Amino acid sequence: VQLVESGGGMVQPGGSLRLSCAASGRTFSRYAMGWFRQAPGQEREFVAGITWNGGSTYYADSVKGRFTISRDNAKNTVSLQMNSLKPEDTAVYYCAADAVRNRISLKSSDYSYWGQGTQVTVSS
Repeated sequence: VQLVESGGGMVQPGGSLRLSCAASGRTFSRYAMGWFRQAPGQEREFVAGITWNGGSTYYADSVKGRFTISRDNAKNTVSLQMNSLKPEDTAVYYCAADAVRNRISLKSSDYSYWGQGTQVTVSS
């Protein structure tokens, strides 16, 4: 499956952005999906995940209550709505697909397919 992220940009603290990830290739609903991020000089970290049918979601503590992950299997897309953004949310954000569709893994090594990433910068 090929993944392409969009929606990144620069926003002031407290602002919002919506990231989207479009999938093509193999059947999208076969995969659980995750969003990860990587800031300069830091390891890639889990942000949010969603199972194949949207029945379960999970968030990193750092974004819980501010970010919302969702998916539309008819449109082969997964989205990340980010509200109340903070400077520490600045990173390159990646979407990823896990072939074990009923789990939400926090480990990047469990995800088989990755997008190219989209930059999110939160700054005044």
